[in-house]
Amino acid sequence: MTTESTQTLIPKLTKDNYDSWCIRLKAFLGSQECLEIVHYGYDEPESKEEEDGLQEAQKQALKVNRKKDNKAKTIIYQGLDEDTFEIIASAETSHDIWEALQQKYKGTDRIKKIRLQSLRGEFELLQMKSSDSISDYHTRIMVIVNQMRRNGAAIVDSRITEKILRSLDPKFDLLLSPLKSPRKWTS
Repeated sequence: MTTESTQTLIPKLTKDNYDSWCIRLKAFLGSQECLEIVHYGYDEPESKEEEDGLQEAQKQALKVNRKKDNKAKTIIYQGLDEDTFEIIASAETSHDIWEALQQKYKGTDRIKKIRLQSLRGEFELLQMKSSDSISDYHTRIMVIVNQMRRNGAAIVDSRITEKILRSLDPKFDLLLSPLKSPRKWTS
């Protein structure tokens, strides 16, 4: 009997990839049934006496929560470099770690607004290169759109489609000419 072990690579957090790191890590934490503990935390008894006074079901729930919390901390630690780890090393729970990372990397509303303005300008100025395929160009647009959405912009799909059609390379004009000026057939 053979057993297959699959090792999941935890993405490393850098100063530039917090948003995508966060999305990936949330997905992984969710698959490990730890995401709720990270987001909401749990109530840790303040003393040994308080813990001893819990009913058996509460003790079991506490044991499960501690195990999930330790699992979540281990996963998060794997995605951090040494410098970042030192920043959050004193945090006691995965929830505290998550909050500290958000505070450090997420940025304030003012910074998000500035970043969003920059992304809007980048979106509007984006043009298809003659060497781009439509798929490559679509991917470049969607990278910017997803960053804008993560920073609070509400962009509808029709706006994306209009942007693509407006900024395609001229070599695609023949494909779009029926859309730009519909032919009228006479009998």
